[in-house]
Amino acid sequence: MSHEGIRIVSEEQARREMAGETKLAADAVTPQKARVMKTEGTGVEIDWKDGHKSAWNFAWLRWACPCATCNEERQQTGRAIGVPKTKAGGPLVLYEAPPRPVEVTPVGKYAIKFKWNDGHESGIYSWEYLRRVCQCSECVK
Repeated sequence: MSHEGIRIVSEEQARREMAGETKLAADAVTPQKARVMKTEGTGVEIDWKDGHKSAWNFAWLRWACPCATCNEERQQTGRAIGVPKTKAGGPLVLYEAPPRPVEVTPVGKYAIKFKWNDGHESGIYSWEYLRRVCQCSECVK
């Protein structure tokens, strides 16, 4: 049994983390239409019930993985959500394929899960998480 993605925090830390998040309206976190352009290799587009539209490319989504392991790594390194890891420099830099999903699976009616070409698959991208990390010009101010 794998424990990847499990993070133990104190009750106080959990309250602090949750206090910064305001509740979003149901229509704001409910997709009217969700498109995953796996074949095209471009990304995900969501039209929300409240009329908002969001879009992300696959590379951004891979580096914004919401799993505990990725969150912990971002906290330790100070890397922002959606920003790729820095590659170790050296005389021989190996080619790394751009992030793309090899599998996309719905998780109930509340999320989507990707199995990435680098083997990572523990992140569950809830609709609420995706709305909170919307990259449109209106949301990124």
